[in-house]
Amino acid sequence: MTAFDLEPAERPTFYFVGVTTGKSSIMKVFPAWARHLGLGDCLIKGIDCRWHDDPEVYRRVVSFIKNDRHSVGGLVTTHKIDLLAACRDLFDGLGPYAELLGEISCISKRDGALWGHAKDPITSGLALEAFVADDYWRRSGAELCLLGAGGSSLALTTYFMKHKGRSESPARIYVTNRSQPRLEQMQRIHKQINPGIEMVYRHCPTPAENDAVVDQLAPGSLVVNATGLGKDAPGSPLTDAVSFPKNGIVWEFNYRGNLVFLDQARAQQEARNLTIEDGWVYFIHGWTRVIAEVFHIDIPTDGPEFDKLSEIAAQARTP
Repeated sequence: MTAFDLEPAERPTFYFVGVTTGKSSIMKVFPAWARHLGLGDCLIKGIDCRWHDDPEVYRRVVSFIKNDRHSVGGLVTTHKIDLLAACRDLFDGLGPYAELLGEISCISKRDGALWGHAKDPITSGLALEAFVADDYWRRSGAELCLLGAGGSSLALTTYFMKHKGRSESPARIYVTNRSQPRLEQMQRIHKQINPGIEMVYRHCPTPAENDAVVDQLAPGSLVVNATGLGKDAPGSPLTDAVSFPKNGIVWEFNYRGNLVFLDQARAQQEARNLTIEDGWVYFIHGWTRVIAEVFHIDIPTDGPEFDKLSEIAAQARTP
């Protein structure tokens, strides 16, 4: 479904605003979660928009959700920054991270008012903590390289700056991006919140230029594909000639699609002794935090109930 196919909902409906929403596992996972969580007769529908779509498209989507009686809210991916830039005046309130970062990943309603929230500084941290120990950065002296300066990279850097501080963060954080404006926007936000973490911003229009940044990372460093390439568009931000850091960690934020970046890491896994993670745990945390907000329910971030939701999702997951 696109922004031009929206019709009034006939029963409670939760929306997923993305690029290729029909391919997401959430289309099977959400109904199973809804039954388990007692959300009642609630539908999920995807709304596909193009990367960096026309602002009027985003306004059409947000206005529809705001004004439609049975539309309860939604999750936003890929368009988090662009959507808020186009629709800020349509929201009655914004959460503190949405205000700070200039993005939203969650649209909810509260007492008739439309709210926007940025959940990724919380969910990216929860996902990272699932496979990186709290004292890892202090022990290893490792660095972090974020390929892409969009909302997910801004969220992860915010997690370190607001929740961990200098002593519990990477020795240095590199952020690369194909265009300069997103890097400049990130720098402006970091100036407000950075407790002293060393940041390096690199304009890298080509994969070969990203290679050059990754090639010089310290041993044990974490390399993240935060570009959307491999899911929302084909390809990888790196070339096959890249050399991942020895004893490093490679994190693909996506869990589905033609994940070339993941294949590149796996080709070097044994030789470079790499730990490799995809975006599945991030997917679980991202969706459960938004569902908790939209439906005004408590969902734990760990423990037996979270494990049960993870199990349900794994059983329903699209191969």
